[in-house]
Amino acid sequence: MIFITAKFLIKPEHADEWPRIAGPFTEATRAELGCLWFEWSRSIDNPQEYVLVEAFRDDEAGADHVGSAHFKQARQELPRYLMATPKIVSQSVEQDGWAELGEMAVER
Repeated sequence: MIFITAKFLIKPEHADEWPRIAGPFTEATRAELGCLWFEWSRSIDNPQEYVLVEAFRDDEAGADHVGSAHFKQARQELPRYLMATPKIVSQSVEQDGWAELGEMAVER
């Protein structure tokens, strides 16, 4: 799977509206066949920063995502709301989903 984490620094006047602004891109990406997840979180340290955690089934699914019409549209529309170019970590990992964090296992 391709596992990606990206940080987006949003202009202050748009930070509260970012989920709505990015909503169409988010929904279209989540509907892609190869998308495993596409989840936004807001930083507790910086309310202007949103962290995107996403995963795609394989290289082909990642390429389909980057080549999609909604990705191209997002590249045109979303930068106007950003303070800086987003930062990213993207890696292929030998895993199909989330594993348990054994060091914090919950006993039942």
